[in-house]
Amino acid sequence: MTRFIVRRLLLSVPTLFGVLVVAFLLLYIAPGDPVEAMVGERADSATMARLRAQLRLDDPLPARFAHYVGSVVTGDLGRSYITNRPISRDIRERFPKTLQLAGAAMLLATVIGVTLGILSARRPGGFVDRFALGLAYLGISFPVYWVGLLLILLFAVTLRWLPPSGYGSLRFLALPALTLGMRSIAFLARMTRSAMLDALGADFIRTARAKGLGEWAVTAKHALRNAVIPVITVLGLDFGSYLTGSILTETIFSWPGIGRYVVNAISRRDLPAIQGTVLFLSTVFVLVNLITDLAYAKADPRVSYE
Repeated sequence: MTRFIVRRLLLSVPTLFGVLVVAFLLLYIAPGDPVEAMVGERADSATMARLRAQLRLDDPLPARFAHYVGSVVTGDLGRSYITNRPISRDIRERFPKTLQLAGAAMLLATVIGVTLGILSARRPGGFVDRFALGLAYLGISFPVYWVGLLLILLFAVTLRWLPPSGYGSLRFLALPALTLGMRSIAFLARMTRSAMLDALGADFIRTARAKGLGEWAVTAKHALRNAVIPVITVLGLDFGSYLTGSILTETIFSWPGIGRYVVNAISRRDLPAIQGTVLFLSTVFVLVNLITDLAYAKADPRVSYE
């Protein structure tokens, strides 16, 4: 297992290096002058020249890239053009909030989606099965921003049960977590149902029933254990996307996480902030994929990475 982890981490280095190159080139692809974005159009030429020298914008491209790589290796992602705050500090302050939102959304998706999938597989064609399939189709079809606005209209404006936006107690977390997890609920319900139907039709299930085991024992101990691998795949991919792609949800609900930080950086053309968050989120996604692969071996003893 240790050799597998080390090998995967080494194979991730070229991927992250490619992301680092792309993040560096953002400075040249983006239109406009970064110095002008910092000081405005009315700044004098001496101030702009001093800032260019300070930001190394006049250095040759290879020298600037070498300096950027050296800074990233030491954990320095640069400073924001707008606030002059270290980007690594901004990420440390905002990422736990995104992690909190992603964890709550994943918990909701796992409990609701897997439960609906199991109940649907136990009674194919029944009321619960039709309800779960209908909910899955709706959850996949509706865009995130529409679901978020609909939940705000229902629970915050009409019923006044929950706050429409902001950050604080669990009441503020409920609507964004449900919005973010809606698509995962749909995918997990369908995936669990399909995997459980295959497992419940296998020979070892008939053997377990012939031994006199109860239906729920057969479902939980035997069928679900063998159907969990595709469910883990969906969980891992969705959790990685929650951590790196919850931009719309955080913007709709004014959640102070990484997604909203990226939106603000893009709107203000804060290129170092965009570069730093792109590199950080890419690293997070690589680590989440590694943890997902390790979870396979934990869930199924037949899977081995030795």
